[in-house]
Amino acid sequence: MEVKNKVYPSKDQMRGFFGTTNDNEPIYMVNLLKFKDKAEYKDGRKTNLTGREAYKIYAEFVKNHLQNIGGDLILHTDVTRMAVGEVEELWDVVAIAKWPSRQIMGENMMPNDPKYFEAYQHREAGLAGQLNIETKEIND
Repeated sequence: MEVKNKVYPSKDQMRGFFGTTNDNEPIYMVNLLKFKDKAEYKDGRKTNLTGREAYKIYAEFVKNHLQNIGGDLILHTDVTRMAVGEVEELWDVVAIAKWPSRQIMGENMMPNDPKYFEAYQHREAGLAGQLNIETKEIND
């Protein structure tokens, strides 16, 4: 299995996200996050922030936003070691966000809102890459 951290989804991944039915069920996004050592802003601004510190600004905005729309940040924790399996490099953080539905996530995760756009710049500056895995509850 090859693992590739990315900052942005591919076009196929975006089509799959918006082309899926059952948009009214809650989804849980598992985020495996890898940070840059030093934040790098696209607009060239100078900063002393680490990648983790820059991303934290974005994460706080999203946490509050999730709670306002009926979602929640379920887990946000540092990765300490690989207990089973092997990867070349561990991620720094695992976060699980609960969204009320895929539709609501799609409507709320686009950087149209100026406040979201400002927070999103910190995400881009701090994040070296991630895996973002969509999951749903099992109803046995």
